[in-house]
Amino acid sequence: METQPVRVDDIDDLGHVNTVVYLRWVQDVAAAHWESATSPAERADIGWVVLRHEIDYKHPARPGDDVIARARSLWCPVHPGTGRLRRIDSTLHDRFYAH
Repeated sequence: METQPVRVDDIDDLGHVNTVVYLRWVQDVAAAHWESATSPAERADIGWVVLRHEIDYKHPARPGDDVIARARSLWCPVHPGTGRLRRIDSTLHDRFYAH
């Protein structure tokens, strides 16, 4: 589990981290994971679109806090050039599937 430090510019008018910031963090972590677990050829051949995000907020986060939240995203593979849905092989699937 990773923590994310809260910066002053992450805070909204209600005084806590805005939901959009959480989504940015989820996107950043997903992209970093994809980059670290795939080859350049795989990244060139497969694009992703998100179908759903779920975030469980443990407490309102404020500047200086380390945020621990649980997030789950459902991603769909697409052809990068067309955006059309595509299948991925089972080997790649198994690298990312949470058992």
